[in-house]
Amino acid sequence: MPRPEPAPDPRLSVLQRFRRIMKWMALFSIMVAAVAVLLVARGDEGVHIHMLIATALGAGLSVLLAGALMSLVFLSSSTGHDDEANRFEEDEE
Repeated sequence: MPRPEPAPDPRLSVLQRFRRIMKWMALFSIMVAAVAVLLVARGDEGVHIHMLIATALGAGLSVLLAGALMSLVFLSSSTGHDDEANRFEEDEE
């Protein structure tokens, strides 16, 4: 008799969803960094390589950080962790 499939670990599925979101956000942040570098390079003749690197890192990492934080908020909300924290506040009142 075949054994039934074990229930998937919800923690593992959330981690997989977070990784999938972050892969897309990494691709998006690379595109944003490329556009930012192109705009800076087009704007001025005296652009140095250090300025382009700083622009790419600043724009790319800012978008990546914002994506990571927002995805954590969405994943936390979908797993019910926020409801659990709210329950403790209601008990105190």
